[in-house]
Amino acid sequence: MRTQRQVVDYSLRKRAVLRELATGRVGAYDVCDASPYLRSAARFHGETTDERCPICRSENLTHVHYIYGDELRQSAGQARSLSELPVLAMTLREFQVFVVEVCLGCGWNHLVEQFLLGRDGLVGGTEDGAGQDAVGGSATSASAAGPAPRRRREAQR
Repeated sequence: MRTQRQVVDYSLRKRAVLRELATGRVGAYDVCDASPYLRSAARFHGETTDERCPICRSENLTHVHYIYGDELRQSAGQARSLSELPVLAMTLREFQVFVVEVCLGCGWNHLVEQFLLGRDGLVGGTEDGAGQDAVGGSATSASAAGPAPRRRREAQR
């Protein structure tokens, strides 16, 4: 998704949780606590990955994409499939996406990443570009206008 911005990756936090589990500081029941709603969202809206569950190692993880934003109103907090996100990104100004990995077997779940999507990324990029072009254009015009009087002066000499 080309408008994806302000990406926050939670892989270091995931490693820390798995390390705490391996050392016995937390139990499997603490980290395998996916709610029925999360499991249902993973079943119906999730994208299956090739990555095995780090706890049970018997199932592949499923990524669930939750969306939040002011323009979404009642739709905020809903799980959406990955294929719906580009369409939403072109129709909404800005919204936050949270990606959660879920194991349907043991209930492991963890926030993988979050990022912003929406037209503001495109509009902001083109406005910045247009602003730079305008500045560059006026600078080009000024530099083009600058040498012309010199040429006239040199021609007059």
